[in-house]
Parts: sequence; structure tokens; C-alpha cells
Amino acid sequence: MTLEEIRRYCRSKKGITEELPFGPSVLVFKVMGKMFALLAWEENPLSISLKCDPDRAAALRAYYPAIRAAYHMNKRHWNMIRLDNSLSRDQVEELIDHSYDLVVKKLTRNQKKSIT
Repeated sequence: MTLEEIRRYCRSKKGITEELPFGPSVLVFKVMGKMFALLAWEENPLSISLKCDPDRAAALRAYYPAIRAAYHMNKRHWNMIRLDNSLSRDQVEELIDHSYDLVVKKLTRNQKKSIT
């Protein structure tokens, strides 16, 4: 996936903001102020860090060489995916969806209402 495809997909989610809180080299996508994706857009290949269920995170890392523990994040809950075309577009989108859903699940009832 290209930078613009990832940005477009992340921004298509409800309640999203796109920010640069860590400087110009990392785009951060938040839902209701909570991070669900960090995109290192200057890297070649691109990489994206996504929240993930801990058991699933470990299984993905063991199976896919392009997935490893996210740098500077809680290694148990965050994966970094190198977008080197070894994962399909559908797989990357599903991992983005999973991250978004994990964050939304932790929002308050009022926050969930405001994004639906």
C-alpha cells in the first residue's frame, strides 16, 4: 500500500484525527484522542505501528517476518508492520481495523455514541 492509500483508509474511519505529535516524520491516527496507528511515512519501505491483541501480536510476529514488536511502544500490545508487499492489502487493512476496533472498544459510552 502507498502512503496515500494508508492515509485514506485510516481517515475513512469514524472519529479520526491525523496528527504529528512526535515530529514531522510520524503521522499519528487517533480515534477520540487515542492512538490506533502510527505511520512512519519517511521510511522506505513504509512502516505502520498498530495496536494488537497480545496473543495475536505474538502469533503474527512468529509467522510474518514483516511484523515485529513496535519501536518505542508497549511491545506486548503494539506491532510494527513493514509495508514491503509481503502482506496483502487486505491483511494490512484488517490489521488497521483490528487496531481501530481495540481502541474503540475502550472508549466511554458517550465517546462511542459521538462517532456513530
